[in-house]
Amino acid sequence: MGTGTGKRHFIITGTSKGIGLQLAELLLAKGEWVYGISRGSSDLLESSEEWSGRYQHIQYDLADLTGIDDLITRILDQIPSQEAEFIGLINNAAMLEPLRPIDQCSAAEISQSLNISLAAPMILSSSFIQHTNHLSARRKIVNLSSGSGSYPAPSMTVYCTSKAGMNMFTQCVSLEQTGKLNPVEIIAFDPGMVDTELQAVARGKSAEEFALSGLFSQVYEAGQLRSPQDVAKQLIERIDEYSDASHVIHSTES
Repeated sequence: MGTGTGKRHFIITGTSKGIGLQLAELLLAKGEWVYGISRGSSDLLESSEEWSGRYQHIQYDLADLTGIDDLITRILDQIPSQEAEFIGLINNAAMLEPLRPIDQCSAAEISQSLNISLAAPMILSSSFIQHTNHLSARRKIVNLSSGSGSYPAPSMTVYCTSKAGMNMFTQCVSLEQTGKLNPVEIIAFDPGMVDTELQAVARGKSAEEFALSGLFSQVYEAGQLRSPQDVAKQLIERIDEYSDASHVIHSTES
């Protein structure tokens, strides 16, 4: 086992930017241990000395589903399991594109998007539960959801479908864990519309290519987007509380 002596450990996907980055920084500031996974590097977190070695970055492309079990095993091997009071998995990484009608999306685009946004979180969760079942630590999985999982939209077919799948997956796993000796808590959290790169991508599309680009621009210009930091703060509150996954938790709920 690793040398870390922290009591709470978090595995977070998509920590190079947006909500994932803010969440990692806030948790580290609270003295937690964070294991960040993203396709790119995370210079901001890696170069920061104030975290006292409590952040570890793992560069990995979640579209490669076959290596995920090994990835989780390697991370969990570094967590001092007997001392850990809490181990969390935050499935934050997602892919917004392709933002086109389905008949204009290639098989490769559909496959990559679904792998990153839905299949990877399912496999991460499966591996996480399996490899921590022998522990007495509190365990929690948080799946980042979206209003897109409940409201259909043109040219967002793949993204909406992956988020709807994430919501259903969360509820199914919650039922599986009911009655277990040390059940894994699992929730789906919809942060609302947040000022992230995903939003910028949607705004940057032409109206011909993506019918809703104007709507995304209006929301942005009206100052109605939430900051990733605000969302991360609220998400930490949801992580701390004991909760069930009988429904998707929305950021507007008190």
